[in-house]
Amino acid sequence: MPPYAGPPVTSRSSDAASPLTLVVYLVLAITLIVLDDQAGWLARARAQANVLVQPVWNLAGLPGRVGGQVRDTAASHGQLVAENRQLRNQLLIANARLTRLQTAALDNAQLRELLNVAERSGLDVQLAPILDIDLDPVKQRLVLAAGSSEGVHVGQAVIDGGGLMGQVISTTRSTSTVLLLTDPDHAVPVTVARNGVRLIVYGRGDTLELRDIPLSAGVMVGDEIVTSGLGGRFPPGFPVGTISALKPDDTHAFLVGVLKPAAQLDRGRDVLLLRPGAAIRLPAAPAPQDGAPDAAPQPTPAPAPAPQPAPVPQPQPEAAR
Repeated sequence: MPPYAGPPVTSRSSDAASPLTLVVYLVLAITLIVLDDQAGWLARARAQANVLVQPVWNLAGLPGRVGGQVRDTAASHGQLVAENRQLRNQLLIANARLTRLQTAALDNAQLRELLNVAERSGLDVQLAPILDIDLDPVKQRLVLAAGSSEGVHVGQAVIDGGGLMGQVISTTRSTSTVLLLTDPDHAVPVTVARNGVRLIVYGRGDTLELRDIPLSAGVMVGDEIVTSGLGGRFPPGFPVGTISALKPDDTHAFLVGVLKPAAQLDRGRDVLLLRPGAAIRLPAAPAPQDGAPDAAPQPTPAPAPAPQPAPVPQPQPEAAR
């Protein structure tokens, strides 16, 4: 076993070198400070070093800038999508409001037309809204939102701004059913407004028809057909339609006429119900010409009777039931 040599002895030269190194560094730092303050060459060196390091800084900051641009782009796209959706919804709402305003304006015009007809004719009428409609070729009917509780009764005539539409055939407490002129089961006694020839109009599902028109009646295309008042169901003088075509029947002994209805059977939201005993104001007679003596208007003489063929049996009209 070797004898104990004692604690290690440190070198004295290293201890002496440390203060010397510190002094050298201190002198070098002071020298650099003085030179930089006097000549500024160190600042130029730093500027050139910044130029050389600038691409490294740009490359180091590239991921952050790309991420920010992606976030901004995504936010802008989402904002644009949200604004587009909001503007589209606003456009739809504006179009819906415009459609409602147009519909309200149309309803207002139709109501004004109905009220003007009642005012001009001096009629006692009742306004009734249309609840449902059935325009099947074999069944032409309306359901009104007015029933017996509002005074509606079976047989009541129904008109609009153009003319006669039909008659009430059934009622409940809150609703009523109207048989239109074009229904195959409906018939109306009428007269030709121009010459007073009495005829009957029948429904044909989508139009009106005049049957058994005598060849000698003088009926022409364009003649206006109005109610005659026979049977007491419809007041006289209401427009029914205008003759749009005439043709001979199968026997060539009579004519068959096609009528264009005066009433707008396929449009409108409201109708007028004629109340019983309604006073009808007939059109005034034309004023006499200058120089003609004032006299009461004379009835137009009826044309000379012509020989008529044997009457053909007619189906029972709905108005007479």
